[in-house]
Amino acid sequence: MDNTAQNDCEKGKERGVHGGKAMCYSIGEVVKKTGLSVHTLRYYEKEGLLPFVQKNKSGMRAYSDMDLQWLTMIECLKDSGLQIKEIRQYIDWYREGDSTLQQRLKLFRSRREAVEKEMKRLTVVLNKIHFKELLYEEAVKQGSLDAADKNPKLLRLKKKLFESPDDFDKVTG
Repeated sequence: MDNTAQNDCEKGKERGVHGGKAMCYSIGEVVKKTGLSVHTLRYYEKEGLLPFVQKNKSGMRAYSDMDLQWLTMIECLKDSGLQIKEIRQYIDWYREGDSTLQQRLKLFRSRREAVEKEMKRLTVVLNKIHFKELLYEEAVKQGSLDAADKNPKLLRLKKKLFESPDDFDKVTG
């Protein structure tokens, strides 16, 4: 996705042309390739998230490889917690060119930090679930939850989990 790429499927003027002609996809093909719904694609367009999508001679949307890359980035940003208006802001910055590089860097840096924080939180959740799974596996083996609760290995794991959740992976391997 660079600033010089243009969405011009019919003329083949964008990067990623195949055999001298750019690849164009109908909305149905994009749905199959991306797993997004027609409704979602139209919503993104309405919200200004796909400003480069062109229409063919018949008036039908003609998505390019570049548009597919944009859809991937939109989904990534959405998955990272950005709202539609924030994604639109990123697209606007992109369209403004190099004068907005600092803003875009700041956006992606903050997204990385937010995702890392969420991953850490989810790792703690996963470790607790993993501990309970091990506990119940042992309980099934022993025929009793009380017996499993007295298992020395599980007691050590439980202590590690609740004293220092970050160390739990080191213990459970």
